[in-house]
Amino acid sequence: MEINIGNKIKELRKKRKITQEQLAECIGVSFQAVSKWENNIALPDITLVPVLAQFFGVSTDELFSYDSTEKDNEIKKLVNESAEFRETDAAKGREILEEGLKKYPDNDILLNNLLYVINYNENSDETISIASKLIDKTNCFEVKYDALRFLAYAYNAKGDTEGAVSALEQIPEIYFTKLSEMAFVLTGEPKYNAAEKQKWISFEILLQMMWKIAEYYRDGGETEKAIAETQRALALISAMAGEEKIDRFNSYVEYFNSQIELMSK
Repeated sequence: MEINIGNKIKELRKKRKITQEQLAECIGVSFQAVSKWENNIALPDITLVPVLAQFFGVSTDELFSYDSTEKDNEIKKLVNESAEFRETDAAKGREILEEGLKKYPDNDILLNNLLYVINYNENSDETISIASKLIDKTNCFEVKYDALRFLAYAYNAKGDTEGAVSALEQIPEIYFTKLSEMAFVLTGEPKYNAAEKQKWISFEILLQMMWKIAEYYRDGGETEKAIAETQRALALISAMAGEEKIDRFNSYVEYFNSQIELMSK
């Protein structure tokens, strides 16, 4: 069997945008040793394999260039299982992801999803640590921007508004999405699927922004305007009655009604 670990090390090193010297320093070997690995002159000592795997955030199988399809499927399964507990049992969702991270240390997808089951208000330092790690190491812009979002939330929870704004300013302003453009470009069922998914994303964001406006009015003492904006958000939800996915927004209805009740006292 041909072993291509040298080629894989070179590929992963370049993805991390570090030199042979920097890699060598991080794992405690000479840069000449790294050069020999990458040129397939020599193989890393067996004791260094898990060290290299952990450094690059990959499994040892991937380091040896084995087919990663099984790994990708397993990670997807873990993410889906964890997502089911986000709202009902965050601790269980976290447990699932942490078990996955034992097998796939520092995996971007698992770490990104871990941010969703950590309470950034109560665990702001941990959120900052994980988000910062992702921002520094990931090659996926989607993961990076999501991590910046959580970084901003955590800084804000600590009362560091300047840090929160600094994180958010690193996220580019986007006036269209991949889904919305697909809805314009595609035809048939793919067009429907893209538009349907974007519709619900946009709908939820609209509700959230309407509540932020209501919060602004409420905090400024303009209670009537705050109640009116919240009632408009409820009217939007009512307008979607009969839609298959509208039940997902029952928690918004309960929350908005409770807030109107509080503001009306």
